[in-house]
Amino acid sequence: MKFFKLKFSKSFLFIFAVITSSALAQNIKPVFNYTVSMPSPSSQLFHVELISSGWQTGTINLKMPKWMPGYYQLMNYGNEVINFSVRDKTGKSISFNKINENTWQLPTKAAGSLHISYNVKATRSFVATNFLDSSHAYIVPAGMFMYADGFIKNPVSVKVNLPGQWKEIATGLTKISAKENTFTAPDFDILYDCPLLIGNLEELPSFKVNGITHRFIGYKMSQFNRQHFMNNLKKVVEAAVAIIGDIPYREYTFIGIGPGRGGIEHLNNTTVSFDGRGLDTDEGLNRTLVFLAHEFFHNYNVKRIRPLELGPFDYDKPNRTNLLWVSEGLSVYYEYLVVKRAGLISEETLFKNFESNLNATENNPGRLYQSLIQSSYQTWGDGPFGTQGKDPGKSISYYDKGPLIGFILDFKIRHATQNKKSLDDVMRYVYNYYYKKLQRGFTDAEFQQACEDVAGISLAPEFEYVYTTKEPDYNQYLAFAGLTAQFTTDDKTGKKKFIIKRIDNLDSLQTNILNDWLTQ
Repeated sequence: MKFFKLKFSKSFLFIFAVITSSALAQNIKPVFNYTVSMPSPSSQLFHVELISSGWQTGTINLKMPKWMPGYYQLMNYGNEVINFSVRDKTGKSISFNKINENTWQLPTKAAGSLHISYNVKATRSFVATNFLDSSHAYIVPAGMFMYADGFIKNPVSVKVNLPGQWKEIATGLTKISAKENTFTAPDFDILYDCPLLIGNLEELPSFKVNGITHRFIGYKMSQFNRQHFMNNLKKVVEAAVAIIGDIPYREYTFIGIGPGRGGIEHLNNTTVSFDGRGLDTDEGLNRTLVFLAHEFFHNYNVKRIRPLELGPFDYDKPNRTNLLWVSEGLSVYYEYLVVKRAGLISEETLFKNFESNLNATENNPGRLYQSLIQSSYQTWGDGPFGTQGKDPGKSISYYDKGPLIGFILDFKIRHATQNKKSLDDVMRYVYNYYYKKLQRGFTDAEFQQACEDVAGISLAPEFEYVYTTKEPDYNQYLAFAGLTAQFTTDDKTGKKKFIIKRIDNLDSLQTNILNDWLTQ
């Protein structure tokens, strides 16, 4: 190795210093430390403070998301923000501009520190909205904590100041052990994926699956047999895990936010409308377990097995995809199978669930106007069930038609492979290949190709039912499993009512397909 003596001019040293300074500035990451308080819970106002330091840019845009992942509707959370203010580290007010309904633009100084505060109105009790009253709080982070445009991948911390009478916080966020009621996330995507339930909460008996702890924490739960319920929920989780063959989280929490409707999935938790009422009857218990199976299966299907468009997210506009029939529709398909394979519902109940989807789809005139991929892409206007658009008579629900395509694909794959492969194999493949190996989502064509690779044949006729309004011949596919769907027509309404049942004299392949479909 040779060494050379170099001479530098003053101008070169100046340029070098400027370049070095710029590079160092780019490596400095702004810090985001949030504190959320509830000084007067009955006012239904959260108070939020953000201390953010390390800024090098001239201006920043603070943005409140317009929607939250898992609920594909514009929520316009920025409309709930009031009393926004900005101060520097000395306490001096800094002027700002609200440039649209969810964006606040403010200046920064080199290495500056900003102290931002605002209130958030929280009057609607719903799984996708913030709520606060005198007895508890529910925080949807996408509607509570603003991100700085261009810095969404920065780490963030949240401290919760509890009202004196409240004791517990349930969330999927990582707790900072050295700080009371303080949590951290590696970026805003993870923060927005972890709602917080706050109050005097109750934790049900936990269980482990493959050594991983699963918890259920809820608010204002009624009287029911808690151990029996959790024993059954464990069977649900075990059956779902068996389909994919992997557990991708370190701990999982079911968070029951109280009475209401709906649930939203997250990477290591789900928030569900739940208060325990109705669990004293078999029908109520089964309905709840099917609902929880759906939300739990989402930790695989959509949170990890996902369309390419659903991550990284753009929180400033609708994230449209053709594939919610996979993310939601096939999750409905598997919610039924998971609970059946867990041994918690009868074959008759399983069939009734599919009959409900058949009735809803076949009695909806929208099936002749809107394809399954269109119902997915247009859900931001039509609503999650296809009933909120300008012409609801010309739209469908991927929650209803999606599971029907599920059994069409499943039975076709099983029949084509002599029952050696199934839709389960497709789900395992896309999980392992796209999520674990490529670490990305898949396209429409890639999902179809995965199905065809597993089946070993073209599935173009089956995917016509996805891409077009062509009506399926359900019995062609049900027959592969020794089943048939028969219907009667109501003389007054003209509506069809379907009944799924076994056919007589099954051959060995039909018998094997049906038995394996029901049990594994």
